Amino acid sequence: MTTAALIVAAGRGRRAGGDLPKQWQDLAGKTVLHHSVEAMSRHCDIVAIVIHPDDQDLLATTELTPDIIVHGGATRDASVRAGLEALQTHAPQHVLIHDGARPLVPAEVVQAVKDALQTHKGAAPALPVTDALWTGKGDLVTGVQDRDGLYRAQTPQGFHFDAILAAHANRDTPAADDVQVARDAGLDVAIVQGHEDNIKITSPGDHARAEQIMRSAMDIRLGNGFDVHKFGPGDHVWLCGVKVAHNHALVGHSDADVGMHAVTDAIYGALGQGDIGQHFPPSDPQWKGAESHIFLRHAVALAGAHGLKVSNVDCTLICEFPKIGPHQGAMKDALADIMGLPADRISVKATTSETLGFTGRGEGIASLATVTLVSA
Repeated sequence: MTTAALIVAAGRGRRAGGDLPKQWQDLAGKTVLHHSVEAMSRHCDIVAIVIHPDDQDLLATTELTPDIIVHGGATRDASVRAGLEALQTHAPQHVLIHDGARPLVPAEVVQAVKDALQTHKGAAPALPVTDALWTGKGDLVTGVQDRDGLYRAQTPQGFHFDAILAAHANRDTPAADDVQVARDAGLDVAIVQGHEDNIKITSPGDHARAEQIMRSAMDIRLGNGFDVHKFGPGDHVWLCGVKVAHNHALVGHSDADVGMHAVTDAIYGALGQGDIGQHFPPSDPQWKGAESHIFLRHAVALAGAHGLKVSNVDCTLICEFPKIGPHQGAMKDALADIMGLPADRISVKATTSETLGFTGRGEGIASLATVTLVSA
């Protein structure tokens, strides 16, 4: 089941203040749009963004790499239609249409929309209206509006792709949102539980609130990994992704990279997802002699699927030999490349056990690693 994210970011958003449209303003070190795209890309197979033609240069200054970039129209309806038409070549079964200015959509809201599309043609998150509602004129209250059955709409609004594409193609009048387009075309739309944090940035106060939510919602996790491999016949060892000449090799089912194994297990530990052996069983012959970067890349990707990223790594190699110092820089660079981290967020160091124990007797190498994961 292929799901596409269509993120609409072609508006000018001047009510938010600032020199740039709200979706291009900074929020905790990234653009508002970047946060929105990251949040949706964790749950979707294809990502398309709709931007204003004047914002192409702004997009080039970001690290965003969507599958599709399309220029929007004069109205939101026209922008959504342009995005849907661009997605036709990918033929997704479902599409989740999301505001580029909703950077804090929780994972559970996106998943709820996806789940509801299994039984409905459309689904969207919303929150019941709980405050009293008045009508007014000028600065006077003119009446009270019954709030029963009223909801505050949010995005992403999800649909069966062919159905919403046809609904937009056959419409020539403005709509409040894609739910109205769908309902006017005869599609039933299920309501799923929204979230108070899923705010749309419209005014300067919204931007400040989003920053506060991000600070309070930061998820920080710590994991430890420990691994041991004994020496056997050979002329080199693999340590933290670097081939080091030695008069012995390390023995293991894979390439026995003891440092990388410890780092990988630290990530799994922080996620509460067991260890390498659970994900890549040594009883499975396909992993015989496997390069350990396969395991580490899997752990990093799994963290991303949980809305987390690696913040820093501290790896200690415990051995009498070979000497680690001459290779530390290369080891940091190798780990940085695999995990997509700056090298200055990675520490690789070594110590001996003062001739005590199996490492002190030169029978093998041990490694201890600590990893911090933070909200992506």
